[in-house]
Amino acid sequence: MIKRIIRILVKGVIGFILFSVLLVLIFKWVPVPFTPLMVIRAIEQKKQGKEMSWKHDWVSIERISKNFQLAVVCSEDQKFLEHRGFDVKAIEKAYSDHKKGKRLRGASTISQQTAKNVFLWPQRSWLRKGLETYFTFLIELMWSKERILEVYLNSVEMGKGIYGAEAGARYWFQKPAGHLTAYEAASIAAILPNPRTYKANPRTPYLEGRKKWIMEQMNYFGPFKLK
Repeated sequence: MIKRIIRILVKGVIGFILFSVLLVLIFKWVPVPFTPLMVIRAIEQKKQGKEMSWKHDWVSIERISKNFQLAVVCSEDQKFLEHRGFDVKAIEKAYSDHKKGKRLRGASTISQQTAKNVFLWPQRSWLRKGLETYFTFLIELMWSKERILEVYLNSVEMGKGIYGAEAGARYWFQKPAGHLTAYEAASIAAILPNPRTYKANPRTPYLEGRKKWIMEQMNYFGPFKLK
């Protein structure tokens, strides 16, 4: 009986690994049509008596303003081009601050957020964190940095029912993602920590401060090159 259970578990693990590798390989080239978060939010809408819907228009990274690419990297993960999926120093600092009694803050990289957005669910748990680490390793191994950023920019939540750079740009500034100025790009990037509450336009004093900080980081970062 025990041997049978072990065989079933082993087959299950092997099956999951094969399926996950295949899925990551497919999304190396194929646009991600929707994410678990989009479905979860839509179900929440239905429970509230609203129509299930979301705005999500996939565009290639060439059609996303360099301003926006840089603004998001400066806001979310300035070592994106250097690390292999995990910012060890940021994780160590977050852990150290937490031990000192400070509020636990996130240290997730763009790669980790992409893994979570595309393959997993938003609620925090050790299981999800473990799977996030696994999928982060896979996409860093199988995708280019350009592809990781492209998928992230097309899947990240940018407002209630708004997902991806194109939908976000049209919703907040009534223009395509490729035409965002540095100011507009920083304004949208500023809301990413809490896109369902924050508004890119009009902004609050707090978000205006975040936007100015992001623009300063963009100036320090210099030209943004993925290749």
